[in-house]
Amino acid sequence: MRYLVQEKLFSFTRDFWIEDEAGRQAFLVDGSGPFSREAFTLRDADGALLVLIRRKAFAWRETLRIEDGDGTLLASVRPAFALFKQRYEITLLDDSQLEAVGNFTGKDFQVRGLDGQVYGQMSRDRWRMRDTYWVDVPDGQDAGLIIAIAICIDRIHADAQRAHAGQAGG
Repeated sequence: MRYLVQEKLFSFTRDFWIEDEAGRQAFLVDGSGPFSREAFTLRDADGALLVLIRRKAFAWRETLRIEDGDGTLLASVRPAFALFKQRYEITLLDDSQLEAVGNFTGKDFQVRGLDGQVYGQMSRDRWRMRDTYWVDVPDGQDAGLIIAIAICIDRIHADAQRAHAGQAGG
């Protein structure tokens, strides 16, 4: 299934819908509430809470945590130490590892297992609006979790780009 996501996810000042490929509202990214500056929620089309995404306190590398409604950690996402290519590490609830590799600035990357199995593909179509990208989730995968991982990567990458631009200009 394909889902259309807005790129400017680091702005938590508003809520927005993620649509499926048929244009139906599938997930709500809710940036309001008590954690709106440092966290946000992903809800299904009926408004049920799927996950809470928030920063991990006291981390060496920026890390975003994906938690269920009870606060159970489902996954954590952080930049990996890499010399030549940027990539992200995803640790799941069962301590299994996924990685995200590709062109993060161009929104063309994959989330895959260390065995090469693809869990999600993010891409930007040239004909679409500039501030959107697709998340393709293969059958059998948890669409909410894969979208939450994509949102985390987008947020971390955008924060790093802003920090880099601030250092270059300062």
